[in-house]
Amino acid sequence: MQRLGKRLHEIVINGFWQGCTFVVAFDHPAEPSLSIMTLSRNTKIGLYVAFTVLFVSFSFYTWQLIKTPNLNTRADKDSAAESFSLYIPKGAIYESVIDSLKAHKMLDNEMSFRFVAKLMKYPERVKAGHYRIRPDMGNYDAIAKLRSGSQDPITLTFNNIRLKNDLIEKVGSRFAFGPEGLRPILNNADSCQKYGFDTTTIVCLFIPNSYELFWTVKPAAFMDRMATEYKKFWTADRKAKAAALGLSQTQVQTLASIVRAETIKSDEQPRVAGVYLNRLERGIKLEADPTVVFANNDFTIRRVLNKHLAFDSPYNTYRYAGLPPGPINLPPPSAIDAVLNPEKHDYLFFVAKADFSGYHTFSRNMTEHLANARIYQQALNQRKIMK
Repeated sequence: MQRLGKRLHEIVINGFWQGCTFVVAFDHPAEPSLSIMTLSRNTKIGLYVAFTVLFVSFSFYTWQLIKTPNLNTRADKDSAAESFSLYIPKGAIYESVIDSLKAHKMLDNEMSFRFVAKLMKYPERVKAGHYRIRPDMGNYDAIAKLRSGSQDPITLTFNNIRLKNDLIEKVGSRFAFGPEGLRPILNNADSCQKYGFDTTTIVCLFIPNSYELFWTVKPAAFMDRMATEYKKFWTADRKAKAAALGLSQTQVQTLASIVRAETIKSDEQPRVAGVYLNRLERGIKLEADPTVVFANNDFTIRRVLNKHLAFDSPYNTYRYAGLPPGPINLPPPSAIDAVLNPEKHDYLFFVAKADFSGYHTFSRNMTEHLANARIYQQALNQRKIMK
């Protein structure tokens, strides 16, 4: 800011004295040697006062250009002012930044912005990144932020993701590297092995939560950050509980994905987890409907039919015993902890309640289960849910 003020001062001083010399020479052509030093005392005082007034006026005007808020962050003039996210991609030029600001109608006074930007030499110092522009920012503050590359992190939140490709698209699109920057890593066996997974189980590396990262982060650095968060999540206590169940961390997350698909009720998840753990312990097929839906790759299915059960896939737990090859979604921490802290009981079956509350009725034997299932099937028929 001091350097900018000094430069403005030099511009005013030089311009003024050059102007004075010109005026004197023009008014007195017969005396070419006349200089400012030969002027009368009153004339000098008058010139000094005039200069001071001009300088103060110009300084005030310049201060207004520099500090007065000039960036309109509101899409709706009647809405509350909020900060605006400006994304500058790698390789962008100054005019591209201007075009982006204009496209979002952010510049109240484009000329003043360009004037200050040129004084600060921003056109030659454009830096990629994500920048939050506040409504109280003047030209100087905004340009100083952009010129220095003082990025603001983005908040990455991911949940309710079923397929690896969904993860690639949703997560990749939040960063400058895009989905295509992430896809080769998650589909490469060697890259996945680096983190202890294969191309199927690599999704376990991503623990649903909210994370702050820079928009310009590189794909490899992003993966390393996810690996760090994964290790933080899998504490010694969680690892010990998984070992006590006879399951690996990946198996716990795979089972948790089934539990999460069965119920979003966090208070019921430990009971559902207990059912599946009981079946695994006794060597009974899981026969989990969500795995059938996943195997058929048809998430519009609301009622699992025999034709769906017949579909041959290692994810179809009606056909294959044990856990599927990997998660059928990205289970949240609550579902993972439900598996690690299951409810102790002797239930082996459950079916959704006929009131469609999202809760389930549990049973210990097939007879009880079939009776409960008939009640639920009747409710489906009444609602004309046939597929």
